[in-house]
Amino acid sequence: MNRLNDFSKFSPEVAVQAAESFDTPLYVYDEALIRERCRECVEMPQAYGLIVRYAMKANSNRTLLRLITDEGLHLDASSLNEVRRAGLAGIPYERIMLTTQEVHTGADRKKLEELLLNGLRYNACSLNQLQQIGAFATMNNIDVGIRIHPGIGSGESATRNTGDDYSCFGIHLSDLKQAHEYAEESGLRFRHIHVHIGSGADTKMWRQNIDLLLGIIEEHFPDADTVCFGGGLKEARMPGEYAADVPLLGSYAKMQIEDFYNKTGRKLKMEIEPGTYIVANSGYAVTRLIDKKKTSRSNFIITDGGMEINSRPLLYGSKHPVYIVSSDGARVISSEFDEAKHDFEAVVAGKCCESGDCQTLDMDGHAVPRSMVEPNIDDIVVIGGVGAYCSSMSPYNYNSHPQIPEVLFTTDGKLKEIRKRQTLEQMLENEV
Repeated sequence: MNRLNDFSKFSPEVAVQAAESFDTPLYVYDEALIRERCRECVEMPQAYGLIVRYAMKANSNRTLLRLITDEGLHLDASSLNEVRRAGLAGIPYERIMLTTQEVHTGADRKKLEELLLNGLRYNACSLNQLQQIGAFATMNNIDVGIRIHPGIGSGESATRNTGDDYSCFGIHLSDLKQAHEYAEESGLRFRHIHVHIGSGADTKMWRQNIDLLLGIIEEHFPDADTVCFGGGLKEARMPGEYAADVPLLGSYAKMQIEDFYNKTGRKLKMEIEPGTYIVANSGYAVTRLIDKKKTSRSNFIITDGGMEINSRPLLYGSKHPVYIVSSDGARVISSEFDEAKHDFEAVVAGKCCESGDCQTLDMDGHAVPRSMVEPNIDDIVVIGGVGAYCSSMSPYNYNSHPQIPEVLFTTDGKLKEIRKRQTLEQMLENEV
């Protein structure tokens, strides 16, 4: 039995079994690969302590949150509702850090205060947030973290760069004086210092971020005992792409933190916040080929799942591997990992009424055909690398399509449904 790629135990036979058991389209996640990625991060080199926080916005399914935290990871939440969601999954609040663009008022403000008293960690990402939470934090002896906007960043696209001056995340270096003045007036201490430069950041930029943040801490934050280098660890979805070398990055961070100690006498604990790296390649969208069309320029194969289950090609020009699987699941007919060049080329399109509903778009939004063995209607078409920012981010009710099921391919070889398919009645139940 051949596998769909070289990093997963997921096989074409399992894809067909999932399609037959739960209908298409659906997501399938490989538990073994998620656990492997978690352990790789937890075991990365470190100097004086390490916390790995899973960026739960990548995929916040309850079963996956429990699986990931069982491997020793903490959580990074980007909204108060993500914190609530993690709490409902049984994750202790003291294992969650909230780093958000939100400014909480009314009932949300009361809930935030309640959660902070129950151990939730909080990163201030603006002067306004800092001033809103400062008095409460001081009164209850709660240390507040601070997210720094460094003015430089890196990402796989402009929209995934969160550190340069075209993004608005964190307190800019030019505002640090005001932040310190407020902290001194209110009695706040900044012990947790955080920078995140972008998703899929270049390795060289990630190392520069380590140096930059340690320099900022040395100059501006004498009380800091924890440094968070953010997430954005690059994952390789396609042939020819290279994933971040986590042990190598850990070794560099360890060396620099030890050098910081030798210069200052201060031992810093380290945090990182991977999301994509943990779950991206564990995920597969299993779809069925429902139609074939052509124009004077291109062949199109139409699947029953497209932008409503994976919007990353439309949003970012992201590339995902495409596999055509035989109807009996015995083999992969065509794969991005094939070395052979096939005569047939086709654009992989979905069923939405939208020209951008293609899984094979370039950075400019143009449909680009992929080389493949010509498939037949009813063949299984699997889209790889969809474990991160697909289920959690895609516009699944566009054209009134229901949210699709999520299934875990367990380490003992079973398929376990972890989210049911949404019904039309559920889609409409809040309309009045």
